[in-house]
Amino acid sequence: MKEIDLRSDTVTRPTKGMLQAIMTAEVGDDVYKEDPTINKLEEKLASMFGKDEALFFPTGSMANQAAIKLHTQPGEQLICDKWAHVYNYEGGGVSFNSGVSCKLVDGDRGMFTAEQVEENINPPDFYHSPLTSLVCLENTTNKGGGACYDLEEIKRIRKVCDNNELGLHLDGARLFNAIVKNDENPKDYGKLFDTISVCLSKGLGTPMGSVLIGDKRLMKNAIRVRKVLGGGMRQVGFMAAAGIYALDNHMEQLAKDNDRAAEIAGVLEQLDYIGKVEPVETNIVIFYLKNAEDESKFIQQLSDKNIRISNMGQGKLRVVTHLDYSEEMHNHFLETLRSIDLD
Repeated sequence: MKEIDLRSDTVTRPTKGMLQAIMTAEVGDDVYKEDPTINKLEEKLASMFGKDEALFFPTGSMANQAAIKLHTQPGEQLICDKWAHVYNYEGGGVSFNSGVSCKLVDGDRGMFTAEQVEENINPPDFYHSPLTSLVCLENTTNKGGGACYDLEEIKRIRKVCDNNELGLHLDGARLFNAIVKNDENPKDYGKLFDTISVCLSKGLGTPMGSVLIGDKRLMKNAIRVRKVLGGGMRQVGFMAAAGIYALDNHMEQLAKDNDRAAEIAGVLEQLDYIGKVEPVETNIVIFYLKNAEDESKFIQQLSDKNIRISNMGQGKLRVVTHLDYSEEMHNHFLETLRSIDLD
């Protein structure tokens, strides 16, 4: 059996169709905005979300960091969940790049409510505390196990932001998994958020790339911020071609990924050596062993069967389904879970 890598949905390799799209892409110099395929991808995503503009970035972290820079001034503060990617997994970029601090909300599986946003806004006339200027949501939540925000709650958060003159940014690294799961319209997100970052190299399976989408008043400076962060690239239309191909051909795969994750969770819940399985909505499964000291033994038995998963620390284990995870691999993984003996 070929190696089964379930550490992340970033481990995928381009499909034959995607490789063909890459090899035949028409390209130009994107620093001069002369790459026709990049321009096509950006127009496609801006239109999909009903926003004015979009800009291609090499990574999701850079797209998020650019958005934060566009929304804030040094010394200000953003509100995010304690598990947020922008706080935990972007190398301290919030403070390094923008000179901004984070007010952390104790949410549920990486999500928080409009009431919690309101509670965490610093009084704007109290100059001793940082000025709150931005709220960042994450959908789906990474550390929260692929949990999805309810659109109605986001509408309530938008209202709080409007009432307090706050920007609203969405880290939508796995947003397409949520959209497919809940049969949502991307334009509904476009109406609610000022800026949205979407990743093409996770569930959609491209080699690289994220796109920042937003309103013209904010996006007018996005290309300047991207330049400062070192994100200007040349004939990157090859990667844009992969993104266009993925949007046209891989969206249906996300439903399979979500379903397989739910099946994995169902099997885990039946096993004696499992202590807890977090609720599963999309393509991420987070679980804990009954005895934390069995962790290395468990990981080793999976490795013996050529299976790799993630250890997130503090006894938290993670599985992420993706484009390269076939039905044959899925059945083999489920059989392996049932056969593991930790006694």
